[in-house]
Amino acid sequence: MFLDTSVCTRCRGTEASLEEAVAEVAGVLEAAGKEVVVRKIHVRSEEQARELGFVSSPTIRVNGRDIQPEVRESLCESCGDLCGEDVDCRVWVYQGQEYHVPPKALIIDAILREVYGIRAAAEVHGPSEIKALPDNLKRFFAARRKKET
Repeated sequence: MFLDTSVCTRCRGTEASLEEAVAEVAGVLEAAGKEVVVRKIHVRSEEQARELGFVSSPTIRVNGRDIQPEVRESLCESCGDLCGEDVDCRVWVYQGQEYHVPPKALIIDAILREVYGIRAAAEVHGPSEIKALPDNLKRFFAARRKKET
């Protein structure tokens, strides 16, 4: 799930990393009788974000579970340029390092853990509709609406 793939460097990079990871792991999963289906969702409104339980952009889920349940964010200049307001986007953490784009290995690891049922306790619950949208997403959608009018 993402806010923008036309301008946001993090969303575009995440999309590319996801495509590479899926391409690498697809053969193994197909050999094990597993089907790989990727759904890309452009989150366009606060209502849609609430319904999806979307709390940060970009988000990758495997079988409905966020591959990184702990959300960290930092200033995303490209999303700020898009909407005209300071916006934070997701920072991915893998093996103790922070990345603006998830490493391919992080995604492959998450896919294999989900497929083979190796999850940490924090990962057991899937997304649920959120009652209150995080302030960061509220600012993004409000600024984008203002810029579009």
